[in-house]
Amino acid sequence: MTFNGMKIILSEMRGMLMQPALQSEQPHLIYLNNAATTWPKPPEVLEEVAACLRMPLHEPGRTTGNGSVDYPSSAREALAAFFHAGPPEHYIFTQNATDALNLLIHGFVKKGGVPFHAITTELDHNSVLRPLTSLEQEGTIRLSVVPFTGHTVNLAAIKKAICAKTRLVVMTHGSNVFGSLQEIKPIAEYLHENDIFFIVDGAQTAGHIPINLSAMPVDAFVFTGHKALFGIPGSGGFYIRDPDAIAVTRQGGTGTDSRTLTHPSDMPMRFEAGTHNYPGIASLYAGIRFITSTGQDAIGKKNNDLTRLFIRELENKPGITIYNDAPDLPVVSFNISGIDNHEAGFILARAYNVITRTGLHCAPLVHERIDGGKGCIRASLSWFTTRDDVTTAAAAIWEVAESADSQVRSDQGLR
Repeated sequence: MTFNGMKIILSEMRGMLMQPALQSEQPHLIYLNNAATTWPKPPEVLEEVAACLRMPLHEPGRTTGNGSVDYPSSAREALAAFFHAGPPEHYIFTQNATDALNLLIHGFVKKGGVPFHAITTELDHNSVLRPLTSLEQEGTIRLSVVPFTGHTVNLAAIKKAICAKTRLVVMTHGSNVFGSLQEIKPIAEYLHENDIFFIVDGAQTAGHIPINLSAMPVDAFVFTGHKALFGIPGSGGFYIRDPDAIAVTRQGGTGTDSRTLTHPSDMPMRFEAGTHNYPGIASLYAGIRFITSTGQDAIGKKNNDLTRLFIRELENKPGITIYNDAPDLPVVSFNISGIDNHEAGFILARAYNVITRTGLHCAPLVHERIDGGKGCIRASLSWFTTRDDVTTAAAAIWEVAESADSQVRSDQGLR
């Protein structure tokens, strides 16, 4: 099956392979790439970002307020309430989840006691896999990657990988391909009892499901702002239970104790240097308020209902392979027989205005297991996805699948 062949078929069928900008009216965009970055953002978030930029920055220790909002402090308090763990000063702002994971992983290694044994899982994102692999290649750590069974990694699999030199476990809370939740609490309790530092990547779960960090002894929890917390790109961070477990890897201006040439040890300045991303932090603050006012249970129920509907619309259809038929998160991963996932995603976007994500989703070990490393199409929903969006997108996918099947049959007949 060639891309040109599929494009010709769809062009004749739909007459829609023109740039949207050339059409008389902008078509309705069905955005199903929310696991990467949520869109649209709530109006409250956009308004808070605009308000932040309209006023002079309020930088604690550096400027007086003069009516401006102290967004870092307000956002830390909102995060502590949202994740049910404090103190607020233990929430550190970074560029995103990848930045937070790098700071934590390298900071833990720098603290001393290397080499040691570390564990991660096949479900994890390259934000975890690449820093750990780099450290292993340097000879700093020995790394074990625990396989998944079904769509999860359980405590038994983690226990099996632990040895006398295990000091660190880093794993995802929710798979960005399967949309599966990991049973973090029993793993956290076991690792805590055995004095093994536990970093949880919550990039896919923060905002989607209730998270109570006081109820499970994770050592660090990573979140990003631009996904289900409805913030803008460039926002995120982590919660750290014991700051002394992580070495400082960045130094600079903090607005406090500026006479000394050594970086302050007080929280949160210990891990933050330079000027904050104030618009990003403002968006994170507003996003949490939006989730709280809307109701996280209501958001979760709607996302779950529409995800189940989407799967029902696609399952048992010829030529469509779904890799996660019962996800915990609003993520559906699939492939269409007879057409490369990148080509299918391009056609869905250009001919049907359905935006998905294609490829390996920065989770190469998952794809080695499920599709031979070729990647897949991922559709991910949010609070702003509608029932019509779901049924229209499913119908577009059927049509692409039927056209791909027709082209394959035609090609076979010509041989």
